[in-house]
Amino acid sequence: MTNQIQIRYTASVFTAAGWRSVTITANAVPNKTGKMAKVIEVTAIDGEVPTTGMSRTGAKRQAYNGKSIAAREQGANKRISACVIVEDEREAA
Repeated sequence: MTNQIQIRYTASVFTAAGWRSVTITANAVPNKTGKMAKVIEVTAIDGEVPTTGMSRTGAKRQAYNGKSIAAREQGANKRISACVIVEDEREAA
């Protein structure tokens, strides 16, 4: 079994009103050095499950495609020092 960690970090999404920052929670696997982690799955964007018609404020001009953002982030390498570790299976065992 791989050592998974759950991380939280910020990313930017493009809306009709311009670029907005969102908080992403994802499951990731750290690399051998432990400094980077590869995102396996995005579990939440701003605390909600990713869907197609997400909006930060409910306004149409703030809407973005959460599933597209989740697909974009999947496979991305993130620096662990720039993320908040929410849950670490290595420490729980």
